[in-house]
Amino acid sequence: MAEKEVVRTDHAPGPFQGAPYNQAIRIGDLVFVAGQLGISLGTGQLAGSGIAEQTDQIMRNLSAILEAAESGLDKLVKTTVFLMDLGDFAAMNDVYARHVGDRPPARSTVQISGLPSGALVEIEAIAHV
Repeated sequence: MAEKEVVRTDHAPGPFQGAPYNQAIRIGDLVFVAGQLGISLGTGQLAGSGIAEQTDQIMRNLSAILEAAESGLDKLVKTTVFLMDLGDFAAMNDVYARHVGDRPPARSTVQISGLPSGALVEIEAIAHV
């Protein structure tokens, strides 16, 4: 049986306010990435006030974490997108599509009632190694 391996990179924000979780866990040939907000590593703040800027930053954070796990956005198999407002779906989807290429993963998208730091979107992911 494969051992659970913690994935950690300094190229993406760490757990929110020191919460007890990891950026990702690799087990066997799968990587499970914790939900990412559009937090800029340089500032520690949201990358912008709009859905496009936040989604773009999330995808860059996911990419950095997946790279640390010897994977990448091209190996995503499932994502879950949490939106504060489904009215932002089209704008989020435009940015998301640019990052996942022509063979996007399976995806669920849901509207929720709140996210930390006033974020508009959070994305969690599962990828193949």
